[in-house]
Amino acid sequence: MKKLVLAAALAASASTAFAGSLAEPVIEAPVVVEEATTSSSSAGLIVPLILVAVLVAAASK
Repeated sequence: MKKLVLAAALAASASTAFAGSLAEPVIEAPVVVEEATTSSSSAGLIVPLILVAVLVAAASK
């Protein structure tokens, strides 16, 4: 019984040792995504201004 288990373990380890091939890996070209730069200079101010307006409205009640 021990020889059967040992043989199964050796067969399992030997089968995974040869997985893969010697071929060169295929490397694909990177995908280039261009972003549209159509934002205004005040785009970073809108969210803080809305937050301040909500805080002022909440404080005035």
